[in-house]
Amino acid sequence: MIELDDLRGFVEVVESGGFNRAAKRLGISKSVVSRRIARLEADLGARLLSRTTRGISPTEAGLEFKARSERILAELGEAREALAHQGGEVVGRLRLSAPLSFGVRYVTPILTQLAQRHPRLEMDVSYSDRMIDLIGEWFDAAIRIGTLRDSSLIARRIAPVRSVFVASPDYLARNGRPRTPSDLAAHQCLIYTGRVAADWQFHSGKRSVSFRPEGRLRSDSGEAILQWAIAGLGITEAPSFMVSDAIESGTLEPLLLNYPTPEHAIHVVRPPGSYVPGKVRVLIDTLVERLGGEPEWERFLTKRE
Repeated sequence: MIELDDLRGFVEVVESGGFNRAAKRLGISKSVVSRRIARLEADLGARLLSRTTRGISPTEAGLEFKARSERILAELGEAREALAHQGGEVVGRLRLSAPLSFGVRYVTPILTQLAQRHPRLEMDVSYSDRMIDLIGEWFDAAIRIGTLRDSSLIARRIAPVRSVFVASPDYLARNGRPRTPSDLAAHQCLIYTGRVAADWQFHSGKRSVSFRPEGRLRSDSGEAILQWAIAGLGITEAPSFMVSDAIESGTLEPLLLNYPTPEHAIHVVRPPGSYVPGKVRVLIDTLVERLGGEPEWERFLTKRE
């Protein structure tokens, strides 16, 4: 009799391209995965995987069996969720990708609440600013900040977010306060390199203004840039959720508020399809409940210089 764990193991091996990666994703040893595949091939009387020096790939029979196995596992998952939902439970494993800084600061407390409310919900969370392949890497959902690219993914807007320019009081005392975007040319700029657009963008009335920052300190880590700004090494642009606490405490001061930056948004995205698993639905509902409306991290933006 074919066991469900064997089906899961086979699908993971094909998806990840190897026994080691499949074992890591399943949280078991490589030898256990190997035994499951051998048992599955023996039960079916067919070779499902081709093993060569270049790696592992599914045979023609393996590709057909994988497609059917995925349908079986998906239907079983839906059935389990439907039964659990009747009792108010959320079950299964939620694989979520979240941006590093925002995820740690704002998403982790929400996931903690979900874990406490739903003891049978498993979570596998990746905190990274890397743009993951939601479908190819088998994530159930991802939280993304900024303008979304056109894709087949289903998106739900959670909250607005703007960038704000900041510097430490010490830096401003030594170098003066910029009053217009053009004044930034006389300052040390701390440059975040983890995005495509290099220019800093502003609104001046109905006009859009851009500025190409120059400076000796650059990083693809927003947290590193923030620490440099707090240390008085220059002016930087950062998402409002990253700097709101430092502004409230006086560690950083907001600049150029009369020249607002373009508004972006925080979204949660999921793979296409009309069926929304209960674990994803409760995640989205909780994110909207906790973070929707006027975000707490943008209170200071109502002020003007």
